[in-house]
Amino acid sequence: MTSTALKPHQQELFGQPKGLYILFFTEMWERFSYYGMRALLTLYLVEKTTVDNPGLGWLDSQSIMLYGWYTMLVYVMSIPGGMIADKVLGQKKAVLYGALILVAGHGILAFNNLYAFYTGLILIILGVGLLKPNISTMVGGLYKQGDIRRDKGFSIFYIGINLGSLLATFIVGYVGEKIGWHYGFGLAGIAMLFGLAVYLYGQKFLVKVGNKPTTEDKNNDVSIVKLISDLLKSPINLGIVGIIIIYAIYAGYSYAGIDSWGYTALYIFIALVAGIMMMIYKNLESQVSKDRYLVLLLSFLIVIVFWGAFEQAGGLMSIYTKTKTDRFTSLINIDIFFYIVIGILFLKGIYQKIKNKEYYLFWLIGAVLISILFFFLKKFMFVSDPFEIPATWFQSLNAGFIIIFAVTIAGYWANKKLKGKETSSLYKMAVGTMIMGIGFVFMIFAASEFNNYGSSGMYWLVLAYLFHTIGELCSSPVALSFITKLAPVKYASLMMGVYFAATGLGNKVAGVLGEKASEFGEYAIFSGITIFTVIFGLLVILLLKPLKRLTHGAEDNEHVIHDEA
Repeated sequence: MTSTALKPHQQELFGQPKGLYILFFTEMWERFSYYGMRALLTLYLVEKTTVDNPGLGWLDSQSIMLYGWYTMLVYVMSIPGGMIADKVLGQKKAVLYGALILVAGHGILAFNNLYAFYTGLILIILGVGLLKPNISTMVGGLYKQGDIRRDKGFSIFYIGINLGSLLATFIVGYVGEKIGWHYGFGLAGIAMLFGLAVYLYGQKFLVKVGNKPTTEDKNNDVSIVKLISDLLKSPINLGIVGIIIIYAIYAGYSYAGIDSWGYTALYIFIALVAGIMMMIYKNLESQVSKDRYLVLLLSFLIVIVFWGAFEQAGGLMSIYTKTKTDRFTSLINIDIFFYIVIGILFLKGIYQKIKNKEYYLFWLIGAVLISILFFFLKKFMFVSDPFEIPATWFQSLNAGFIIIFAVTIAGYWANKKLKGKETSSLYKMAVGTMIMGIGFVFMIFAASEFNNYGSSGMYWLVLAYLFHTIGELCSSPVALSFITKLAPVKYASLMMGVYFAATGLGNKVAGVLGEKASEFGEYAIFSGITIFTVIFGLLVILLLKPLKRLTHGAEDNEHVIHDEA
């Protein structure tokens, strides 16, 4: 059957369902808006109120505290977002409503008013909570069980996320830092409108995924009320939840700091989620499902550790870049950098074309896009020599490296799997956590250089972001795919929500560590992160064999499965 005879939702492009690319561009613009705003957030908070482009004048520790709570809540809201999709809207409509709320949230941030600022943050938290878990679940729904294309599909989807991040940190970051913070926030809202338009256009390619739950689905689906009711009838599980809640209340009364009751609310939330997770385990019918569920919960712990370290990028590392890094360079160095990047992308595309690889166009299109970006930067921004690189631009290194290396690293793991070597998702996640942690060695060197000379070189940041990116590519898209493989079908969106909640807890851990930098210093924080992540990754690898047995072959016998019906 030819591609032209297939219905839209059955058609493929570059060996993947066309619906993947609709979700790719929707997520690209949503991440453009989110990461554009994220790049500005801590810098806006700490900027003095007396300069030409005034911020709020907060202390570093205060800004990192808000950053930690905000980025945590953005992801924690994925749990109710997943529940709403599972029980009421379906993932498709949840993504739509989330996009609409995000447009409103980013738009409100454009107004220079503290009330508008907090209102915008709240709307973004709600919007991402609806959109983020459900669009990822829809990507998994494009593939049948056992389709080996799933991991590569998530890696392509991940490119969309980071293409949006790359463009945002360059464009929104520059507009916010150099022209006006609220112009940058408003630009993020316009980007979200583009994402909404793409999603509405592409509905014909998403006919079979994310639909509103039927009556049968609702009857078979999880009832949170019933799970909580079951929890109340289970003395042991209820006791565990009760202990955590008692500790949460104690924390509210005894902890120092303005956010002590915030931690109380967080612990109570964690207690309730833990109770629900225990009840889900109890309700699973087969031992295979229970074993896989336990492994899935362990993977969430890996996620918390990974993002607790990685998310220093938007908090502590962002402020470090702004205040302690020598960011001046000659225009010749900038020209050479862009020529190298464009050349690598172009030559990679030509090589892929010669080898008849299906993704050669990604590289060639990337070379064209970077060339266009470079042209506009030279014309409008690179006008003074030496040029001071905006602090927000360094966050684009992560996204740029992902675009360059994503398909290559996914292909590396796929080739290893075909050769019969160790490529389980847990192994990749452990290796990724260690590689990311090793990246902080370069931040240790940067902090040491600053302590000795009063500033540190940009090259340490570049190397740190390179290792962070390679670690992320080994871990994060794999974790998304892993959840869709192991999660019980009727809990799919809820489990994706829990994954993003774990990501949110990692963000909060990152915020706490960033706050401690004012007390212990960056050198101690970066050293601690390196040591802990490497040891943690090694422990996961040591436990790999028994953990793989508990997955009961969920990742065995994967092959390409096309949709022909």
